[in-house]
Amino acid sequence: MKHGFYPKLAMTGISKNRKTYIPYILTCIGMVMMYYIVSFLSVNDSVRDLRGGNEMQMILQMGCGVIGFFSLVFLFYTNSFLMRRRKKEFGLYNILGMGKWNLARILFFECLIIAVIALAAGLFCGIMFSKIAELVMIHILQGEVNFSFSIDFSVIVQTVSVFCLIFLLIFLNALRQIRLANPVELLRSETVGEKPPRVNWVFALLGVIILAGAYYLAVSIKDPMSALIWFFVAVIMVIIATYLLFIAGSVALCRILQKNKRYYYKTNHFVSVSSMVYRMKRNGAGLASICILSTMVLVMLSSTVCLYLGTEDSMRNRYPRNIVIDTFSVEDQSVGTVHQAISDTLQQYHVNEKDLLHYRYLDVGGYFKDDQVIFDQSSLSGLGLSDTENIRQLFVVPLEDYNQLMDKQETLAENEVMIYNTKDSEYPYDTITLQSGGTWNVKKVVPDFVDNGVDAMQIIPTMYLFVPDMQAMEQIFDAQAEIYGDNRSYKHDYYGFDLSCDDEMQIRVAGTLREKVQELTSDEDFPRVTVESAAEERTGFYALYGGMFFLGVLLGIVFILGAVLIMYYKQITEGYEDQKRFEILQKVGMTKKGIKKSVNSQVLTVFFLPLIAAGVHVGFAFPLIHKLLALFSLTNTWLLIGITVGSYLLFALFYVVVYLITSKSYYGIVSRKES
Repeated sequence: MKHGFYPKLAMTGISKNRKTYIPYILTCIGMVMMYYIVSFLSVNDSVRDLRGGNEMQMILQMGCGVIGFFSLVFLFYTNSFLMRRRKKEFGLYNILGMGKWNLARILFFECLIIAVIALAAGLFCGIMFSKIAELVMIHILQGEVNFSFSIDFSVIVQTVSVFCLIFLLIFLNALRQIRLANPVELLRSETVGEKPPRVNWVFALLGVIILAGAYYLAVSIKDPMSALIWFFVAVIMVIIATYLLFIAGSVALCRILQKNKRYYYKTNHFVSVSSMVYRMKRNGAGLASICILSTMVLVMLSSTVCLYLGTEDSMRNRYPRNIVIDTFSVEDQSVGTVHQAISDTLQQYHVNEKDLLHYRYLDVGGYFKDDQVIFDQSSLSGLGLSDTENIRQLFVVPLEDYNQLMDKQETLAENEVMIYNTKDSEYPYDTITLQSGGTWNVKKVVPDFVDNGVDAMQIIPTMYLFVPDMQAMEQIFDAQAEIYGDNRSYKHDYYGFDLSCDDEMQIRVAGTLREKVQELTSDEDFPRVTVESAAEERTGFYALYGGMFFLGVLLGIVFILGAVLIMYYKQITEGYEDQKRFEILQKVGMTKKGIKKSVNSQVLTVFFLPLIAAGVHVGFAFPLIHKLLALFSLTNTWLLIGITVGSYLLFALFYVVVYLITSKSYYGIVSRKES
């Protein structure tokens, strides 16, 4: 054979099957482009030099791994659709005299051509759009725009290496399929699986049980720390249950529809259900993949968009005052010295404090068992992950400070306390016993306390214990110090205030105040003092949340591309499979209008199941997502609800558009408008 025979044959094969190859090649180009852009930004000097750039690049580096792994799995999956269409052609080549080695050479050149096109076009588009992505990142980080254009050749080498490996693995997998199949199997590959599968009630029931367990986890977890621990467990359970239900449950659905005489014995429903039941095992896997990708898109977009738009809310939760000074002592002399330094600094810059938030507290962790707080957790045995919700922060605040902050006139007897619990609105016990700290009568549970930023993230639930006086707080301090030793907690003097000046001035005030504090703490006997400025941390917040938002949008686009391609190939593959059936039906009298009705019935019966299931998944995952966002100091429930609903509606609109396009392609194939 001539030297150029195999490349020419490979090009001919791609050209004749362009209806299936062009979307695949475009997706490969998109994956290469996305990978290059994210990799480029993760090492770009302009991004690194911005305030918060390092945090942003750490997030992007994780995104590189996610895109690379997803590209491997997804391109493997979609390539199986191409191989299914080409096996009959390869079988014909085999019968006409080509051996497996000849077929392997055709496959090699096909894979090589696709890889070259994907890498060349993907890198070109990635380089062109990388500057736009860089400008978007600079805007998110509120930096100065730099219009210089750069190309990172190390990123090009990295991208080429990753995708060459992916295409090599795809080629080896195609070789495996050709090698294991005989010519007859290749010729009959399009009719494999024509026997209607039996309903596997065990798998269907198992799917229901696993999904119910995942939903129960999502709605029953009460604190963010438990949500963080169980999140990935719930995700894996949902993925497994979705595949089981769509594969086994979809077959059961077809059987149920067949038993419904009013529904089944109609022209359009009879043909569509009869066609679907023959391939539901493979069809269910595709629908499950669409459902999972749709859920990932919705969860990712709703959470990252909510974080970015709610950055200022998160800032205010974490830093309820512009500047916060935390002195790790309540001794009058030390606290007075720090307060004097604050006053001197404000006078130096001619600014006044406002909205002062000042109180004393003791923070200590403990294990809550009924009405007891146990500090020595080594005395407890058999604790598991489910017990983490019983570990809480305990903030002890003197009544004098509570009354001052809340403008109350509460009184407490010597052995009485008041409680504010951020986890539950009520404390069901009349007493609370602190290990080595005595038993206290609970006078009342108060409904609220100030937003202080100390427990804004609420990684673990918080209880405030308001005690009669400083002597009572000292008693509890001594009790926990005796048990924890060197790991004991500290007494704090919290002093926060707002300033009516811009961020630049606030940063200067905080910087000068920090210098004064460092001079004080240079004395080893002086307690530790921390100075926090919301203005200084604002860029870091925008970097973290902006990076997650940017990466969420990019990954959302990647997952949407995946879902669209699966939908498209699903319709195209099934269209070619059903072509002969509808041709026979036309010969026995079925009209074009009847075909169209049957096609719509078949597509509508299963096509919108993934969208509905994705909506149900997101609905049950909402409490879990809300608690995870609390770890980022975002507690604006209505913002999350609005963005989640909006994301679902926009995605549903996009889904309908894809449905209209793909159903038109399916109808064109089965009606012989396209061959």
